[in-house]
Amino acid sequence: MTTKFENVLNKFSENDWFSILTKLLPDIHEVDRNAVQIWFRFYPLELFRALQAAENKDELLQKFVMQGNYELKNQIDASHKFLYGHRYWKNVKEAIEKRVENFSDENADLANETKQIAKTVAEKVKANESLLLGITAVGLMILVQSGLENFKNAKGAIEKPKGLMKNSPEKILAERAKDDSQGLFGFLKTIDKKWTVTYDETASDARFKLVHDEEIASASARDQSKNWREKDERCIEGVVPVECRSAACGTCWIGILSGAEKLTEVSTRERKQMKVFGYKQPEDAKPFLRLACQARAHGAISIVIPPWNGVFGKKVYRNVEDVELEPATTSAAKLRETITTATENN
Repeated sequence: MTTKFENVLNKFSENDWFSILTKLLPDIHEVDRNAVQIWFRFYPLELFRALQAAENKDELLQKFVMQGNYELKNQIDASHKFLYGHRYWKNVKEAIEKRVENFSDENADLANETKQIAKTVAEKVKANESLLLGITAVGLMILVQSGLENFKNAKGAIEKPKGLMKNSPEKILAERAKDDSQGLFGFLKTIDKKWTVTYDETASDARFKLVHDEEIASASARDQSKNWREKDERCIEGVVPVECRSAACGTCWIGILSGAEKLTEVSTRERKQMKVFGYKQPEDAKPFLRLACQARAHGAISIVIPPWNGVFGKKVYRNVEDVELEPATTSAAKLRETITTATENN
């Protein structure tokens, strides 16, 4: 049996949540403004509801070619560690649980509810409310997708801030804005300029180098510093999961925490394929959600890698009419055939 608060939250569609998030964005601190939008696209509500309503979930997962950890109930405390607000998660979680118990207004405004919870926590931890808004919105969506019992049973564990994230929001923003020095005569360099790609701001060594105008996926593949496949079976070459390098599989989608303006514009092919996969890429020319095999960088950037990938756009959003997947590499041939079958049969 769901609570009154859950019933209210469940009334909202994914588009409703996006509208509410857009309303909240100006009040969310810049350090988390991209991060929270990325998080909501990493865990789409409509995909969750489609899987929840499926008569045969395993069969639907196979049709969607789902890989990795896609369920929020399995990562309640961990999914948002790339948000600055993650450090306040335990307090936010407790405040949401308390609000569930005391809630009675079935006509409540979700944006105002989010602000009020964030304000309550901000006063308790003596932090600026703008730093709490993003993680509070995330917490409410986690409640929707995990259910109250799972939500309560989670420990509320947080990772101690490390790497870049141990700094103040202002320091983080300043570091994100920096580009690599190219040396005394760096201004004379052209094709041999190298830029840093940071893929986990909570670790000091989570970065690899990218040659000027190189695709992110290709640069990732050169980093053999760890056994990436041992950590994630989708990581065949580098830390960024990749199958095809031709936008045919959807494996290499990433969020851009900073530096989106330093990437090439979205091509017609990338735009089309992102809809096929079901990833809610904004319509901007240089959005914060990209395919790593298509986006080329002209400066240092900071990214976040989702723990899963799939192909569900046609079935869930019904925004794809005809699907023509261009040839991929030999290693992705089998996956490409599976994806083609899935998009034709949905």
